[in-house]
Amino acid sequence: MSTDTTMDTAAPYYEDPRIRHFLDNIHSLIIDEALVRGSSRETKVVEFAHPHELHEKLNLSIGDSPESDEKLLDAVRDVIRYSVKTSHPRFFNQLYSGLDPYSLAGSWVTEALNTNMHTFEVAPAFIVLEKYMIQMLCGIIGYKDGNGLFGPGGSFLNFLAINLARYHSNPDVKWSGLFGGKRMMLYASEEAHYSITKGAVFLGFGMDSVVRVKTDKNGRMCPKDLEEKIEADKQAAAWGGGALLSAKYKHLMTGVERSDSVAWNFHKMSGVPLQCSAFLVQEKDILEKCNKVNAEYLFQPDKFYDVSYDIGDKTVQCGRKADVLKLWFMWKANGNKVLGERVDDAWRKAKYLADKLCKTDRFRLVIPEFQCTNVCFWYIPPCLQGKEETPEWWSKVGKVAPLIKEGMIKEGSMMIGYQPLSNKGYVNFFRIIIENPWCSYADLDFVMEEIDRLGKNLEF
Repeated sequence: MSTDTTMDTAAPYYEDPRIRHFLDNIHSLIIDEALVRGSSRETKVVEFAHPHELHEKLNLSIGDSPESDEKLLDAVRDVIRYSVKTSHPRFFNQLYSGLDPYSLAGSWVTEALNTNMHTFEVAPAFIVLEKYMIQMLCGIIGYKDGNGLFGPGGSFLNFLAINLARYHSNPDVKWSGLFGGKRMMLYASEEAHYSITKGAVFLGFGMDSVVRVKTDKNGRMCPKDLEEKIEADKQAAAWGGGALLSAKYKHLMTGVERSDSVAWNFHKMSGVPLQCSAFLVQEKDILEKCNKVNAEYLFQPDKFYDVSYDIGDKTVQCGRKADVLKLWFMWKANGNKVLGERVDDAWRKAKYLADKLCKTDRFRLVIPEFQCTNVCFWYIPPCLQGKEETPEWWSKVGKVAPLIKEGMIKEGSMMIGYQPLSNKGYVNFFRIIIENPWCSYADLDFVMEEIDRLGKNLEF
């Protein structure tokens, strides 16, 4: 039997001139198309195509023979073309936009080094970086002897928090599970993220164990209702964390130091590439106590270095991405002052838009004051202005945002999300997220002009 030894004698992969040329071309394509062109106001935020159309437009087929580098570059170019340009100054759809270039560079380095965050022996520099950043973030929050880790997004970090709360309430649950114990209840704001309900399902509590607590007109939990629900049952910072970086607005997070844990998403309001989420806890050892299972093939106690740097056993994951470098590199490149100024700038622009919305009868704020940099409002088209605001009238208002959203997506002019808020009886309204440092006041003027242009001729 013959053996192919070609790979044994070949030069290392990345010394191959063809491979280096291909990667140089990919790099240039990313810079030119995804970043420079993708953040230009002359470019569409999205070139929309329906799923069945994308099946035709994208070269999806994979065959037995390799594709040429030229065709691979064309394939990447098509992916960029039909993707949403989230660094575009008129992308307001989600809680992430405005990619920081230094953080992007850190992300590229992370991908190139391609390692795992379970032990010091395979990720020495990254683990030292993570320990440093976790302690720095705990200091910002006010945890004097805290701990933490980075994880894949805010929802997952909420799962971790629920798991820790369960362990804190009954440590025996780690060994015996939920069987035979008293039922545990989760108390959450009626506005709380849906990951709380998903976490209850995932961790075995069940959806019926989630008790929703009433909120006031600004979405804040009502303490009296919480107390009443707890008594009844006895008988029966992800987005806003960015305020901590601002000298002007950090007071909005007053009291966070009394919390048991905080989930802080740096891909929101900080310009870090998805995903970059830190889970911070006040009790230093609770992560290890709750999650540690001593996998022998990874966490040997007799290694020659300080095994306290083998941090992987304090999470429920095994493989974990090194998300810390892109955050550290961005912070180091910009410094505390610049990051704080970005937060202040986002608040100023949110206030500018809110004030301007109040000055016309075509727009109406959902709540009179915003508490972060998301501004919620209805657009009232001419056909509905000056009419009695009956339930039928509000039903028609609820149809406005989806129709205008369809228009802006098909034209690619901008992207803004909309939603109802059923527990408050609110029909669909626009929710604009302002965080991109490169969004200008003129862009916010354009938002109102474009909504008016797309909605002024609606008829119901």
